[in-house]
Amino acid sequence: MTALHRLIRDPRLFWGGLFALTLALSLFAGDLAKDIGAKWVMKFPKPLELPLDKLISAAMKWLLEEAAIGPLSFHAVTRFISALIEAPYLAVRGLLVDGLQRGQGSYAVQILPPLSWIAVTTIFCLLAWRSGRRGLVGLVGACFLYLAVFGRWESAMATLASVLISVPMGVAGGVALGILAFRHPWAERAMRPVLDLMQTVPVFAYLVPILFMFGFGPTAALVATVIYAMPPMVRLTTLALREVPEEVAEAGRMAGCTRRQLLWKCLIPTAMPMLMVGVNQVIMLSLNMVIIASMIGAGGLGYDVLTALRKLDIGGGVEAGVAIVVMAIALDRLSQAEARRVPGTGRGGRLVWIGLAVILATSALGYVLPFVQTYPAGATLTTGTIWAQAIEWININLYDHIEAVKVAILIGLLLPVKGFFLGIPWAWGIVAMGLIGWRMAGWRLGLMALLMTGFIALTGFWPEAMITVYLCGVSVFVAMLIGVPLGIWAGQSDRANTVLSALIDTLQTLPSFVYLIPVVMLFRVGDFSAMIAVVAYSIVPAIRYAAHGIREIDPQMVEAGIVSGCTRRQILWRIKLPLALPSLIVGMNQTVMLALSMLVITALVGTRDLGQQVYMALTKANTGQGIVAGLCVAFIAIMVDRILTAAARGMERGEAGHG
Repeated sequence: MTALHRLIRDPRLFWGGLFALTLALSLFAGDLAKDIGAKWVMKFPKPLELPLDKLISAAMKWLLEEAAIGPLSFHAVTRFISALIEAPYLAVRGLLVDGLQRGQGSYAVQILPPLSWIAVTTIFCLLAWRSGRRGLVGLVGACFLYLAVFGRWESAMATLASVLISVPMGVAGGVALGILAFRHPWAERAMRPVLDLMQTVPVFAYLVPILFMFGFGPTAALVATVIYAMPPMVRLTTLALREVPEEVAEAGRMAGCTRRQLLWKCLIPTAMPMLMVGVNQVIMLSLNMVIIASMIGAGGLGYDVLTALRKLDIGGGVEAGVAIVVMAIALDRLSQAEARRVPGTGRGGRLVWIGLAVILATSALGYVLPFVQTYPAGATLTTGTIWAQAIEWININLYDHIEAVKVAILIGLLLPVKGFFLGIPWAWGIVAMGLIGWRMAGWRLGLMALLMTGFIALTGFWPEAMITVYLCGVSVFVAMLIGVPLGIWAGQSDRANTVLSALIDTLQTLPSFVYLIPVVMLFRVGDFSAMIAVVAYSIVPAIRYAAHGIREIDPQMVEAGIVSGCTRRQILWRIKLPLALPSLIVGMNQTVMLALSMLVITALVGTRDLGQQVYMALTKANTGQGIVAGLCVAFIAIMVDRILTAAARGMERGEAGHG
């Protein structure tokens, strides 16, 4: 009993023993199971699998074909919702892309053209001018000029039309739910797990049931975008309202405000700066969704990137990806400027008249001078040739070196780690995750980890889950191995911080699909290509949090080390890194979340993980498989998040690992 107690309480004995037992089972359990004819040891018995995917698919089919809400069928309700969303979208799209038309399809006749590229650019420049910042006017103008010069105008306007509809819907829904959570604690408790799932379930998993209910087209894409972008608005609304000083609410009550007046005339205006942060997040997430939404009919810039990926057109992919980035920059800066603008200081009336004058003038001139209406195709630029030549040069001159590195990493790292995870018996995997959760944060987390891991095994996705864990684990390891030293360098050098900040801001704004094009062209398809793409996409938090952790260290602690005679190396390893460790763990947590989200997208380059199951479900419209595989990814993300969060808290308290 004393030995068992010591094993449980001593972190080195516990973790060392857990790893040694897992390694031994991974190496020998498979062969032993073959020898005794017990295949169920390694693969969960098929007859015992929970047919949840079939049950969900049947439920969705019943819901769409037979369910009714009062006298209306559920199908009629979804079509009504679709019509409500489609009407404003078509109106905005007509304004920006199609113009006013009579008839449909090939019989459509254009009555009025859409807004000219000059008019749209001017309108957004006027919005920037309203903030009172001249530099912002130049930035916004340059962003929209890029869209025209590089031939992405029509696609960009289609994407902008989607954003102009999805953002108000996401903001309105998020604010309404946030107010409900603020007023009723039971509502917040009910929403929290739902919001966690919405932010951790892969986006592809959203698309499957939405496609099933709303059909292929922009409406389904808009619904998926709103669901994906809404959770931050809900959380920030609740937080913003709670952080309003009590004095403000008390003053409203003393002035005789009703409950409704107190909310809309006191609390909401006071919380507006943080609410605008939520609006900014909805805009960014909506733009982050455009490529995935294009897979179900959204079109626009996302479709351009997707087409470039299928053709392995790196130039077209980069240009379309950068177009999404510059649009994100313009809308981001505009929303931030609006959040900081003091009410009553704008020049709204005059700017409206200027905007109307520009619209009328360009519309009239467009009939005489076509380049005023549409940017001339002959004046567009492209970098496609440059990118293609660069890739060709690399493949000709560096192919052998690249292949040597690829094979070395495959043999020395990827394949051994893959074999380790695939060799873990499912039963021991469930028990091990329960023990890890219990050791880190007590029996509640242990039970949650046990149940979530058991769900993965019961649904028959254990091998795919292990490949997901292996790819995510290796990618996060490499990202931390590269990102932490860079973050430490940035935390100690202002010049390095300036350079790396620009780099990681660029990496963070590039759409995830853009990473796949050069990776596939250089490394072909497979696990190695997936790892490179995931590392490039997920490295940002590793750098950012490492730099933050180093900068936040109390200078007096460093000074004490210098006085004690420590060398620079000793100060780094014995003072700075231990103090920055909680921040590094948070950075690792965020890196894992990004890696898991990217792994679903890397299914397009030949991985055999849960992401591929979600993608296959989307292509086959298999609702049940998509939802179940998506839940498995979400459960992995939630378990990792809770375990690493517990580790960070334990380190801050100086008692990591005690359950």
